[in-house]
Amino acid sequence: MERLNIINNIRRLRFENGEMTQRALAEKVGVTRQTILAIEKAKYSPTLELAVLIARALGTTLDEVFVVEDSEESTDESGGKGKE
Repeated sequence: MERLNIINNIRRLRFENGEMTQRALAEKVGVTRQTILAIEKAKYSPTLELAVLIARALGTTLDEVFVVEDSEESTDESGGKGKE
């Protein structure tokens, strides 16, 4: 199974929201500051529920916070879509 490369924009979005601290975001979504730090550094993947709560707390959409990076590996010769 292919592992997705998911990046997040939490740090940028926090600063666009009045320089919200990790602690303030953590309190809004009900987790610890360390959890927010781990998510920002891609060391921990949040549950879907937590991801939605983070997006709401940042006043944006889920796909603005979490982005799947396209991989050249997804364009293979075994029936996958090729570049058009």
